[in-house]
Amino acid sequence: MLTCPHPPAITLVMDPHDDVTHTRAALAAHDPAKGRLTIHPTPGTRSALALAHDVLAALGKPVPLTGYRPLDHRPAWMLCAAWTLALPITHVTLLRAHLLDPDALDDLLALRARTGLRLALVCHQRKVPAALERALDRTDYYLADAEALLPAEETATRPETGAPGKPSRRWIALPALTTLRSLDDTDHCTCQPPTADERGFTPPSVPAADRSLIAYRLQAATAHPHLAAQLATACHTAASMPQLLTARVTDAALDARTLTLHDPANARQGCMTHPVPSWARPFLRATVFLHLLTTDSKGVRLFTDPLRAAQLPRLTDVAEQCKLRPPQPPRPKRRKNARRTSPPPTVWPLSTAHHHTL
Repeated sequence: MLTCPHPPAITLVMDPHDDVTHTRAALAAHDPAKGRLTIHPTPGTRSALALAHDVLAALGKPVPLTGYRPLDHRPAWMLCAAWTLALPITHVTLLRAHLLDPDALDDLLALRARTGLRLALVCHQRKVPAALERALDRTDYYLADAEALLPAEETATRPETGAPGKPSRRWIALPALTTLRSLDDTDHCTCQPPTADERGFTPPSVPAADRSLIAYRLQAATAHPHLAAQLATACHTAASMPQLLTARVTDAALDARTLTLHDPANARQGCMTHPVPSWARPFLRATVFLHLLTTDSKGVRLFTDPLRAAQLPRLTDVAEQCKLRPPQPPRPKRRKNARRTSPPPTVWPLSTAHHHTL
């Protein structure tokens, strides 16, 4: 399991007067694109699961999570750690730290130990509560004054967000997804795969204007990294679902710059190592980190959930949620004065490739 043996000391920020300017300054510093999160716990909640959901929400993930037991907080914290390492997040400021219960504090310190992030806990009381004091006694920390660490609102710099204010909800038609559903029976093999360049493979073209939008939609669509990474991989490789399932954790580079997919019968492309575009790397990194955090990853399929969630959506459902689909057949012309009907369902071609050898 991944751990950081010597995480940075915790900063305990004392704000005994609960000054609104300090809270606003902390919130203004929130900028995941620059590795900084500010967590403002949901009012009236103190539990470990509620805090994990607050962290995931700050990361831009939909909560509550689906597929896990309702009161089990472990999967949520493992997902927090995977996304924290993948993005990467280096600084976390937690407001209202004096309200957390012991379990929530323990899980927060475990997140720090797994990821090595710099953690600042803001206590809005004159005296440190007993639960927080006991948690801090087990680790290194130092005191800081809110006046010094959290400048007044007018001097705080508000971050520039990378995501568009009102992202487009138009459908994006990707020819690469035409072969996503397939009857190919492809399995993993023990090959020495050539690179895509060596095989002469031309990756599917994704317009520059669509790349950031696809990444933004995948980031917001699901907290399950294997689903986001699997769909992102299909978009930049045109691989079918059976071929995607051949990838093991060891087939992905730790920096997520390359990924090997296997096709021993050469039903489609043959085994090859694909370069991963920069927009898709965070999803692949999060998937790899989640496996390394939770399992013995040797031989484990990459695009599976090591936390064993139940009843997760199908990959095509995730794609439609992100408004990604293959090019659609032309719609029949609507007769004049005909009643307007709802849009037709997405057509996902079911293809079979012809087996051949090089």
